[in-house]
Amino acid sequence: VTIILCFIWFGLNETAALIAVIVNKTPNIAVTMREGARAVDKRLLDVAKAYQVPAGRTFIKVYLPQLYPYFLAAARGGLALVWKIVLVVELLGCSDGVGFQLSLFFQYFDITSVLAYTLAFACIIFALEAGVLRPWERRGLKWR
Repeated sequence: VTIILCFIWFGLNETAALIAVIVNKTPNIAVTMREGARAVDKRLLDVAKAYQVPAGRTFIKVYLPQLYPYFLAAARGGLALVWKIVLVVELLGCSDGVGFQLSLFFQYFDITSVLAYTLAFACIIFALEAGVLRPWERRGLKWR
């Protein structure tokens, strides 16, 4: 629905697609990060306060390490949602891209090409997961 409204308001262009992605993903990120902020260990905050650690250092050394798993969860969910939105945007209003090609091949009943594009797209998503998100996760969570 958001995609269609953005197309109506902003026209069939990249700006509408970008705004649709932002509008769809921002609430999910906000809720996930809010839950992470609620889960911060109060004992660590008390220790930082007792040792009079400056607020900036407390944020970097206490909050960020504990928010990192929630950030990764938001990034994983975002990756899945954003690519779906991008495909729908290309399917509905673009004259190029993977979504457009899938629509074109589907109209021609070229199932082999539809499956090939789908498989290639899934491989790219899995490569992003393995090449970007997993290394971030290993590096960010090695303190645990």
